[in-house]
Amino acid sequence: MTALSARTALGGVSALAVAAVVVALFTQHQWGMLPCPWCVLQRLIFVVIGLAALPGALLNAPAAKWLSVISVLTLAASGIAAALWQHFVAASSASCNLTLADRIMNATGLSELWPQVFAPYASCADAAVSLAGLPYEFFSLALFAILGLLAVWAAVQRPPRSGFFR
Repeated sequence: MTALSARTALGGVSALAVAAVVVALFTQHQWGMLPCPWCVLQRLIFVVIGLAALPGALLNAPAAKWLSVISVLTLAASGIAAALWQHFVAASSASCNLTLADRIMNATGLSELWPQVFAPYASCADAAVSLAGLPYEFFSLALFAILGLLAVWAAVQRPPRSGFFR
């Protein structure tokens, strides 16, 4: 039995990040859990993490691995910060308008381009919901931490011996 390779770990990062967005969309559209600007910002971070992990997962090149690892670690830290901010600051605010998350999402134009995924429909105080007794944002915080740990795992793995697509 072989250990989890860097490429497999980064492929897992990409798959888990996409799964996080799918779960968020399910809870929004099936269970009526409407997202706030901080929620949709975290969705965007998950999407970008998924994309950032792909070069390291698909290419057997040290530069691709390190680009993916550094990008995923930076984005995972950003996601953790966003989830913590949402829980400890934004959730106690009556409005999320003109917050950093709102400005970032407006600047990307994604809320107009793809509103079913990236448009906020609730204020931060209204979006404060829990699943299984835990605040929703703690689930994304935990997943950002797991994605970061998988990136660290990928970083410490030795490269394969040879071959471009191995």
